[in-house]
Amino acid sequence: MSTPLAEIWVYLAATPLLFLTLTLLVYQAAYWIYRRAGFHPLLNPVAISIAILVALLRLTGTPYETYFSGAQFVHFLLGPATVALAVPLYAQFDKLKRALWPICGALLAGAVTALVSAVGIAWALGASKATLLSIAPKSVTTPIAMGIVERLGGLPSLTAVLVVCTGIIGAVGAKYVLDALGTARAFQESDEAGAFSGLAMGLCGLVTAVLFPLGVWLAARVIS
Repeated sequence: MSTPLAEIWVYLAATPLLFLTLTLLVYQAAYWIYRRAGFHPLLNPVAISIAILVALLRLTGTPYETYFSGAQFVHFLLGPATVALAVPLYAQFDKLKRALWPICGALLAGAVTALVSAVGIAWALGASKATLLSIAPKSVTTPIAMGIVERLGGLPSLTAVLVVCTGIIGAVGAKYVLDALGTARAFQESDEAGAFSGLAMGLCGLVTAVLFPLGVWLAARVIS
């Protein structure tokens, strides 16, 4: 960066709302591209936003801590946004009750498979204990996954990256196998699809929050 431009950036970087505004603008631009492309999975707005923001931070030499100090409000809203999914869920409550047992079976099978496969592959490749703890809940929503890992001694920042990467890879790759993937994408299909997806996301987090600590405890007992 030229000297005048660098000085302007240093001045703006001291403003907490800069990176929050930048994050929102970048995502809006990425979503515009995604929509114009007919919601093509390869143009996932989250992936595009991450790429642009990383490039900007690298170009300007901005530390992640500085960026997060301004953009952390978006991180805070992850929790309320997840809770807000209860609204469309309530609207589809009758249909959900009729499919209770299939939902429970799929939920348990999916949560166990995701947890065991992730930890098993990482363990086979020689991952450390902290990495194993961090990767296990990668298939649940970010706030829940980070909360679980933080209490078990893992690395919440690594977990956040793994959860986001899992979501992006799934949203991009599995679109060619499934009709819809991811709660945000499911809502684009229909309110019913979004409600079921939101239920799966919430309950999968709940099941993982119970099974994962139990698995860690059992593993520690067996090893000792």
